[in-house]
Amino acid sequence: MPYTKKIFSPARFIDSNKEKALFFSTLRKRVDSYFRDNNLSKHYNTEMVIKSIVMLSLYMGSFVLVVTLQPSFGIAMVLWAIMGFSKAGIGMSVMHDANHGAYSSSSKVNLWMGYTLNLVGGSVFNWKIQHNILHHTYTNIVHMDDDVEDKGMMRFSPHTKIKWFQNLQFVYAFLFYGILTIYWAVLKDFIQFTKYKNNGTNKNSKQQNKTVLLKIIISKIAYGFVFFVLPIFILKAPASQIIAGFLLMHFIAGILLTLVFQLAHAVEESSYPLPNDDGNIENNWAVHQLNTTVNFARSSKFISWYVGGLNYQVEHHLFPSICHVHYPQISKIVELTTKEFGIPYLENKTFLDAVRSHIKSLKRFGKLPAINEAIA
Repeated sequence: MPYTKKIFSPARFIDSNKEKALFFSTLRKRVDSYFRDNNLSKHYNTEMVIKSIVMLSLYMGSFVLVVTLQPSFGIAMVLWAIMGFSKAGIGMSVMHDANHGAYSSSSKVNLWMGYTLNLVGGSVFNWKIQHNILHHTYTNIVHMDDDVEDKGMMRFSPHTKIKWFQNLQFVYAFLFYGILTIYWAVLKDFIQFTKYKNNGTNKNSKQQNKTVLLKIIISKIAYGFVFFVLPIFILKAPASQIIAGFLLMHFIAGILLTLVFQLAHAVEESSYPLPNDDGNIENNWAVHQLNTTVNFARSSKFISWYVGGLNYQVEHHLFPSICHVHYPQISKIVELTTKEFGIPYLENKTFLDAVRSHIKSLKRFGKLPAINEAIA
Protein backbone atom coordinates (compact mmCIF):
# COMPACT_ATOMS: atom_id res chain seq x y z
CA MET A 1 0.00 0.00 0.00
CA PRO A 2 1.57 3.36 -1.06
CA TYR A 3 2.65 6.00 1.43
CA THR A 4 4.27 9.43 1.34
CA LYS A 5 7.95 8.99 2.05
CA LYS A 6 8.81 12.19 3.87
CA ILE A 7 9.67 13.34 7.36
CA PHE A 8 6.58 13.58 9.55
CA SER A 9 5.80 17.20 10.42
CA PRO A 10 3.45 17.31 13.42
CA ALA A 11 0.88 20.05 13.90
CA ARG A 12 0.66 22.11 17.06
CA PHE A 13 -2.63 22.97 18.72
CA ILE A 14 -2.76 26.72 19.31
CA ASP A 15 -5.82 28.56 20.54
CA SER A 16 -6.09 31.89 22.37
CA ASN A 17 -9.53 31.12 23.78
CA LYS A 18 -8.85 30.76 27.51
CA GLU A 19 -12.35 29.40 28.18
CA LYS A 20 -11.60 26.38 25.99
CA ALA A 21 -8.47 25.70 28.01
CA LEU A 22 -10.50 26.08 31.20
CA PHE A 23 -12.96 23.48 29.90
CA PHE A 24 -10.50 20.60 29.98
CA SER A 25 -8.89 21.55 33.28
CA THR A 26 -12.39 21.75 34.82
CA LEU A 27 -13.42 18.43 33.29
CA ARG A 28 -10.25 16.70 34.45
CA LYS A 29 -10.77 17.91 38.03
CA ARG A 30 -14.35 16.63 38.01
CA VAL A 31 -13.36 13.22 36.65
CA ASP A 32 -10.56 12.93 39.21
CA SER A 33 -13.05 13.85 41.94
CA TYR A 34 -15.43 11.13 40.76
CA PHE A 35 -12.80 8.44 41.28
CA ARG A 36 -11.56 9.94 44.53
CA ASP A 37 -15.01 10.48 46.07
CA ASN A 38 -16.15 6.97 45.14
CA ASN A 39 -12.85 5.37 46.18
CA LEU A 40 -12.46 3.80 42.74
CA SER A 41 -9.41 2.81 40.73
CA LYS A 42 -9.18 4.23 37.21
CA HIS A 43 -8.14 0.78 36.02
CA TYR A 44 -9.68 -2.69 35.75
CA ASN A 45 -12.43 -4.07 37.96
CA THR A 46 -14.12 -7.48 38.23
CA GLU A 47 -16.14 -6.87 35.07
CA MET A 48 -12.95 -6.21 33.11
CA VAL A 49 -11.26 -9.35 34.39
CA ILE A 50 -14.29 -11.53 33.57
CA LYS A 51 -14.54 -10.01 30.09
CA SER A 52 -10.86 -10.69 29.42
CA ILE A 53 -11.21 -14.31 30.50
CA VAL A 54 -14.34 -14.79 28.37
CA MET A 55 -12.81 -13.29 25.22
CA LEU A 56 -9.50 -15.12 25.48
CA SER A 57 -11.18 -18.42 26.40
CA LEU A 58 -13.61 -18.25 23.48
CA TYR A 59 -10.79 -17.44 21.07
CA MET A 60 -8.26 -20.03 22.18
CA GLY A 61 -10.79 -22.62 23.33
CA SER A 62 -12.61 -22.66 20.00
CA PHE A 63 -9.34 -23.15 18.16
CA VAL A 64 -8.34 -26.05 20.42
CA LEU A 65 -11.70 -27.71 19.73
CA VAL A 66 -11.29 -27.25 15.97
CA VAL A 67 -7.82 -28.79 15.77
CA THR A 68 -8.22 -31.57 18.32
CA LEU A 69 -11.79 -32.77 17.76
CA GLN A 70 -11.78 -31.95 14.04
CA PRO A 71 -15.59 -31.72 13.90
CA SER A 72 -17.77 -31.61 10.80
CA PHE A 73 -17.36 -28.67 8.43
CA GLY A 74 -20.51 -26.93 9.68
CA ILE A 75 -19.59 -27.16 13.37
CA ALA A 76 -16.03 -26.14 12.58
CA MET A 77 -17.28 -23.00 10.80
CA VAL A 78 -19.39 -22.11 13.84
CA LEU A 79 -16.28 -22.40 16.03
CA TRP A 80 -14.23 -20.31 13.59
CA ALA A 81 -17.03 -17.70 13.60
CA ILE A 82 -16.90 -17.61 17.41
CA MET A 83 -13.16 -17.06 17.07
CA GLY A 84 -13.84 -14.13 14.75
CA PHE A 85 -16.19 -12.47 17.24
CA SER A 86 -13.83 -13.09 20.16
CA LYS A 87 -10.80 -12.01 18.11
CA ALA A 88 -12.47 -8.65 17.54
CA GLY A 89 -13.49 -8.59 21.19
CA ILE A 90 -9.89 -9.07 22.31
CA GLY A 91 -8.82 -6.22 20.06
CA MET A 92 -11.50 -3.86 21.33
CA SER A 93 -11.88 -4.92 24.95
CA VAL A 94 -8.51 -6.25 26.12
CA MET A 95 -5.41 -5.26 24.16
CA HIS A 96 -6.75 -1.76 23.44
CA ASP A 97 -6.93 -0.77 27.11
CA ALA A 98 -3.66 -2.52 27.92
CA ASN A 99 -1.67 -0.76 25.20
CA HIS A 100 -3.03 2.57 26.41
CA GLY A 101 -1.80 1.75 29.90
CA ALA A 102 -5.44 1.79 31.04
CA TYR A 103 -5.95 -1.88 31.87
CA SER A 104 -3.95 -1.83 35.10
CA SER A 105 -1.83 0.42 37.28
CA SER A 106 0.90 -2.19 36.80
CA SER A 107 3.07 -1.66 33.73
CA LYS A 108 3.83 -5.39 33.65
CA VAL A 109 0.15 -6.31 33.51
CA ASN A 110 -0.39 -3.77 30.73
CA LEU A 111 2.63 -5.15 28.87
CA TRP A 112 1.46 -8.76 28.93
CA MET A 113 -2.21 -8.00 28.30
CA GLY A 114 -1.10 -5.70 25.49
CA TYR A 115 0.64 -8.64 23.85
CA THR A 116 -2.77 -10.21 23.25
CA LEU A 117 -2.53 -8.15 20.06
CA ASN A 118 0.09 -10.63 18.88
CA LEU A 119 -2.37 -13.48 19.48
CA VAL A 120 -4.66 -11.94 16.88
CA GLY A 121 -1.91 -11.21 14.34
CA GLY A 122 -0.72 -7.66 15.05
CA SER A 123 2.35 -5.82 16.33
CA VAL A 124 2.23 -3.80 19.54
CA PHE A 125 5.10 -1.54 18.47
CA ASN A 126 3.45 -0.33 15.25
CA TRP A 127 0.01 -0.13 16.81
CA LYS A 128 1.18 2.22 19.54
CA ILE A 129 2.66 4.61 16.97
CA GLN A 130 -0.37 4.50 14.68
CA HIS A 131 -3.02 4.60 17.37
CA ASN A 132 -1.67 6.11 20.57
CA ILE A 133 0.55 8.76 18.98
CA LEU A 134 -0.81 9.61 15.54
CA HIS A 135 -4.53 8.90 15.85
CA HIS A 136 -5.06 10.15 19.40
CA THR A 137 -3.00 13.30 18.96
CA TYR A 138 -3.96 14.32 15.42
CA THR A 139 -7.45 12.87 15.14
CA ASN A 140 -8.93 13.22 11.63
CA ILE A 141 -6.06 15.41 10.39
CA VAL A 142 -5.06 14.07 6.98
CA HIS A 143 -1.44 12.84 6.59
CA MET A 144 -1.04 12.89 10.38
CA ASP A 145 -3.75 10.50 11.48
CA ASP A 146 -3.16 7.22 9.63
CA ASP A 147 -6.77 6.20 10.24
CA VAL A 148 -8.03 8.79 7.72
CA GLU A 149 -5.37 8.09 5.09
CA ASP A 150 -6.61 6.72 1.77
CA LYS A 151 -6.35 2.93 1.84
CA GLY A 152 -6.29 1.35 -1.59
CA MET A 153 -9.82 1.71 -2.91
CA MET A 154 -11.09 3.67 0.11
CA ARG A 155 -11.18 7.42 0.72
CA PHE A 156 -11.76 8.57 4.32
CA SER A 157 -11.04 12.30 4.09
CA PRO A 158 -12.36 15.23 2.02
CA HIS A 159 -8.78 16.48 1.58
CA THR A 160 -7.26 13.84 -0.71
CA LYS A 161 -7.47 13.21 -4.43
CA ILE A 162 -10.57 11.33 -5.43
CA LYS A 163 -10.50 8.30 -7.73
CA TRP A 164 -13.31 7.68 -10.20
CA PHE A 165 -14.37 4.36 -8.71
CA GLN A 166 -14.71 5.69 -5.16
CA ASN A 167 -18.25 6.86 -5.83
CA LEU A 168 -19.07 3.19 -5.21
CA GLN A 169 -17.00 2.81 -2.05
CA PHE A 170 -20.11 2.74 0.12
CA VAL A 171 -21.04 -0.47 -1.73
CA TYR A 172 -17.75 -2.35 -1.54
CA ALA A 173 -16.51 -0.90 1.79
CA PHE A 174 -17.62 -3.81 3.95
CA LEU A 175 -15.92 -6.36 1.73
CA PHE A 176 -12.77 -4.29 2.03
CA TYR A 177 -13.17 -4.10 5.82
CA GLY A 178 -13.46 -7.88 5.95
CA ILE A 179 -9.98 -8.43 4.52
CA LEU A 180 -8.16 -5.81 6.58
CA THR A 181 -7.16 -8.09 9.44
CA ILE A 182 -5.67 -10.60 6.98
CA TYR A 183 -3.66 -7.78 5.45
CA TRP A 184 -2.67 -6.75 8.97
CA ALA A 185 -1.53 -10.26 9.89
CA VAL A 186 0.52 -10.65 6.70
CA LEU A 187 1.83 -7.30 5.39
CA LYS A 188 0.63 -4.24 7.30
CA ASP A 189 3.20 -4.38 10.11
CA PHE A 190 6.14 -4.57 7.71
CA ILE A 191 4.80 -1.66 5.64
CA GLN A 192 4.11 0.43 8.74
CA PHE A 193 7.49 -0.38 10.25
CA THR A 194 9.23 0.89 7.10
CA LYS A 195 6.98 3.96 6.88
CA TYR A 196 7.44 5.03 10.50
CA LYS A 197 11.19 4.44 10.32
CA ASN A 198 11.49 6.56 7.17
CA ASN A 199 9.26 9.45 8.25
CA GLY A 200 10.73 9.80 11.74
CA THR A 201 7.73 8.83 13.86
CA ASN A 202 9.73 5.77 14.91
CA LYS A 203 12.34 7.28 17.24
CA ASN A 204 14.33 4.07 17.80
CA SER A 205 18.01 3.63 17.08
CA LYS A 206 19.11 1.29 14.26
CA GLN A 207 19.92 -1.45 16.75
CA GLN A 208 16.57 -1.07 18.50
CA ASN A 209 14.78 -1.28 15.17
CA LYS A 210 16.63 -4.46 14.29
CA THR A 211 15.26 -5.98 17.47
CA VAL A 212 11.75 -4.70 16.75
CA LEU A 213 11.82 -6.08 13.20
CA LEU A 214 13.07 -9.44 14.45
CA LYS A 215 10.21 -9.58 16.96
CA ILE A 216 7.68 -8.79 14.22
CA ILE A 217 9.10 -11.52 11.97
CA ILE A 218 9.10 -14.08 14.79
CA SER A 219 5.51 -13.20 15.77
CA LYS A 220 4.32 -13.58 12.17
CA ILE A 221 6.08 -16.94 11.80
CA ALA A 222 4.56 -18.11 15.10
CA TYR A 223 1.11 -16.96 13.97
CA GLY A 224 1.43 -18.87 10.70
CA PHE A 225 2.75 -21.96 12.48
CA VAL A 226 -0.14 -22.06 14.95
CA PHE A 227 -2.87 -21.54 12.37
CA PHE A 228 -1.51 -23.59 9.45
CA VAL A 229 1.50 -25.80 10.19
CA LEU A 230 0.24 -27.15 13.50
CA PRO A 231 -3.32 -28.09 12.46
CA ILE A 232 -2.66 -29.17 8.85
CA PHE A 233 0.77 -30.80 8.91
CA ILE A 234 1.08 -31.98 12.51
CA LEU A 235 -2.48 -32.69 13.64
CA LYS A 236 -3.63 -33.64 10.11
CA ALA A 237 -6.78 -31.50 10.13
CA PRO A 238 -8.41 -31.02 6.69
CA ALA A 239 -6.53 -28.20 4.97
CA SER A 240 -9.63 -26.90 3.17
CA GLN A 241 -11.50 -26.64 6.46
CA ILE A 242 -8.64 -24.81 8.20
CA ILE A 243 -8.18 -22.35 5.34
CA ALA A 244 -11.93 -21.70 5.02
CA GLY A 245 -12.25 -21.22 8.77
CA PHE A 246 -9.23 -18.93 8.97
CA LEU A 247 -10.69 -16.72 6.24
CA LEU A 248 -14.11 -16.68 7.93
CA MET A 249 -12.56 -15.75 11.27
CA HIS A 250 -10.63 -12.88 9.75
CA PHE A 251 -13.56 -11.65 7.68
CA ILE A 252 -15.82 -11.41 10.75
CA ALA A 253 -13.11 -9.83 12.90
CA GLY A 254 -12.13 -7.42 10.12
CA ILE A 255 -15.65 -6.10 9.60
CA LEU A 256 -16.31 -5.72 13.33
CA LEU A 257 -13.00 -4.07 14.21
CA THR A 258 -12.92 -1.70 11.26
CA LEU A 259 -16.56 -0.71 11.45
CA VAL A 260 -16.53 0.01 15.19
CA PHE A 261 -13.50 2.27 14.87
CA GLN A 262 -14.96 4.01 11.81
CA LEU A 263 -18.24 4.77 13.57
CA ALA A 264 -16.47 7.14 15.92
CA HIS A 265 -14.72 9.32 13.34
CA ALA A 266 -15.77 8.62 9.73
CA VAL A 267 -19.34 9.84 10.19
CA GLU A 268 -21.29 12.90 9.15
CA GLU A 269 -21.14 14.52 12.57
CA SER A 270 -17.32 14.58 12.69
CA SER A 271 -15.03 17.26 11.24
CA TYR A 272 -11.72 17.04 9.34
CA PRO A 273 -9.68 20.16 10.17
CA LEU A 274 -6.52 21.20 8.37
CA PRO A 275 -3.45 23.00 9.75
CA ASN A 276 -3.12 26.69 8.91
CA ASP A 277 -0.27 28.12 6.81
CA ASP A 278 2.05 27.88 9.81
CA GLY A 279 1.27 24.19 10.28
CA ASN A 280 -0.85 24.76 13.39
CA ILE A 281 -4.36 23.61 14.29
CA GLU A 282 -6.27 26.65 15.49
CA ASN A 283 -8.07 24.91 18.30
CA ASN A 284 -7.63 23.60 21.81
CA TRP A 285 -6.59 19.94 21.76
CA ALA A 286 -9.48 18.74 23.95
CA VAL A 287 -12.06 20.65 21.93
CA HIS A 288 -10.49 19.25 18.76
CA GLN A 289 -11.15 15.75 20.14
CA LEU A 290 -14.78 16.66 20.75
CA ASN A 291 -15.14 18.03 17.23
CA THR A 292 -13.67 14.95 15.56
CA THR A 293 -15.03 12.16 17.74
CA VAL A 294 -18.57 10.80 17.96
CA ASN A 295 -20.16 8.42 20.46
CA PHE A 296 -22.83 5.91 19.55
CA ALA A 297 -25.30 3.53 21.22
CA ARG A 298 -24.49 4.64 24.76
CA SER A 299 -27.74 3.11 26.02
CA SER A 300 -26.86 -0.39 24.79
CA LYS A 301 -25.24 -2.36 27.60
CA PHE A 302 -24.30 -5.25 25.31
CA ILE A 303 -22.60 -3.04 22.73
CA SER A 304 -20.77 -1.15 25.48
CA TRP A 305 -19.60 -4.46 26.95
CA TYR A 306 -18.57 -6.08 23.69
CA VAL A 307 -16.81 -3.17 21.96
CA GLY A 308 -14.80 -2.28 25.03
CA GLY A 309 -16.36 1.13 25.50
CA LEU A 310 -15.38 2.20 21.99
CA ASN A 311 -18.91 3.52 21.61
CA TYR A 312 -17.75 6.05 24.22
CA GLN A 313 -14.97 7.35 22.00
CA VAL A 314 -15.36 10.92 23.24
CA GLU A 315 -14.45 9.83 26.75
CA HIS A 316 -11.74 7.52 25.46
CA HIS A 317 -10.04 10.28 23.47
CA LEU A 318 -10.14 12.68 26.39
CA PHE A 319 -9.06 10.09 28.97
CA PRO A 320 -7.27 7.23 27.18
CA SER A 321 -5.47 6.08 30.33
CA ILE A 322 -8.77 5.29 32.11
CA CYS A 323 -10.15 1.77 31.69
CA HIS A 324 -13.23 1.65 29.48
CA VAL A 325 -15.42 0.03 32.14
CA HIS A 326 -15.69 3.49 33.74
CA TYR A 327 -16.77 5.37 30.60
CA PRO A 328 -20.56 5.12 31.10
CA GLN A 329 -20.29 7.05 34.37
CA ILE A 330 -17.62 9.44 33.11
CA SER A 331 -19.73 10.27 30.05
CA LYS A 332 -22.33 11.92 32.27
CA ILE A 333 -19.66 14.24 33.65
CA VAL A 334 -18.25 14.96 30.18
CA GLU A 335 -21.64 15.71 28.64
CA LEU A 336 -22.65 18.03 31.49
CA THR A 337 -19.36 19.92 31.31
CA THR A 338 -19.56 20.37 27.52
CA LYS A 339 -23.04 21.88 27.93
CA GLU A 340 -21.77 24.31 30.54
CA PHE A 341 -19.00 25.49 28.20
CA GLY A 342 -21.17 25.49 25.06
CA ILE A 343 -19.10 22.80 23.32
CA PRO A 344 -20.88 20.21 21.14
CA TYR A 345 -21.08 16.65 22.50
CA LEU A 346 -21.45 14.52 19.38
CA GLU A 347 -23.23 11.17 19.34
CA ASN A 348 -25.49 8.86 17.38
CA LYS A 349 -28.19 7.42 19.60
CA THR A 350 -28.11 3.89 18.17
CA PHE A 351 -25.67 1.58 16.42
CA LEU A 352 -27.77 1.68 13.24
CA ASP A 353 -27.81 5.47 13.30
CA ALA A 354 -24.01 5.41 13.41
CA VAL A 355 -23.80 2.88 10.55
CA ARG A 356 -26.12 5.02 8.42
CA SER A 357 -24.02 8.09 9.16
CA HIS A 358 -20.85 6.21 8.21
CA ILE A 359 -22.38 5.09 4.90
CA LYS A 360 -23.42 8.68 4.17
CA SER A 361 -19.83 9.78 4.80
CA LEU A 362 -18.50 7.12 2.43
CA LYS A 363 -20.93 8.35 -0.23
CA ARG A 364 -19.91 11.97 0.35
CA PHE A 365 -16.18 11.24 0.25
CA GLY A 366 -16.72 9.22 -2.92
CA LYS A 367 -18.16 12.26 -4.71
CA LEU A 368 -16.42 15.30 -3.20
CA PRO A 369 -13.39 16.74 -4.99
CA ALA A 370 -10.38 17.37 -2.78
CA ILE A 371 -11.05 20.56 -0.81
CA ASN A 372 -7.39 21.47 -0.88
CA GLU A 373 -5.44 19.93 -3.75
CA ALA A 374 -2.15 20.98 -2.14
CA ILE A 375 -2.85 18.50 0.65
CA ALA A 376 -3.84 15.69 -1.70
